[in-house]
Amino acid sequence: LLMSNSNHNTQDPILNIYNPSALYDPIPYGYSHIAEVKNFSRIIHIAGQGGENIHGVCPVGFYQQLINAFHYIEIALKHRTAQFSDIAILRILIVKHDSQKHQLLIHEMNRIWKDKKFPACTLIPVPCLATTDMLIEIEATAYCA
Repeated sequence: LLMSNSNHNTQDPILNIYNPSALYDPIPYGYSHIAEVKNFSRIIHIAGQGGENIHGVCPVGFYQQLINAFHYIEIALKHRTAQFSDIAILRILIVKHDSQKHQLLIHEMNRIWKDKKFPACTLIPVPCLATTDMLIEIEATAYCA
């Protein structure tokens, strides 16, 4: 299965997403196996974003922190004239990971990447993050023209 990022108006897209048929299908889980980046001029590294607001206060629930983390990534991307479809790699750290949190993450990934051209992603269960009230942290790397 080959999926190319079609948000760039070039013959050879900057970001191509691949899911070889010899590997299991990761699409139902909201990620892809391979993100190949070519012919880019900018790399954007976005530090791990948690659920805390501009005042450093985290909402109590995991889902709200998840939504906030992706919202803050979107703000950072827009600040550099980029978008979610430019992200090649995500690293997601979840405190006390379980199937319910995983399903919420998959739901959000499907909401954001409606075309199913998911970035390559590593989910890392962790015992804690920078502050005791943080439940999720998402780091992103985007490649742009």
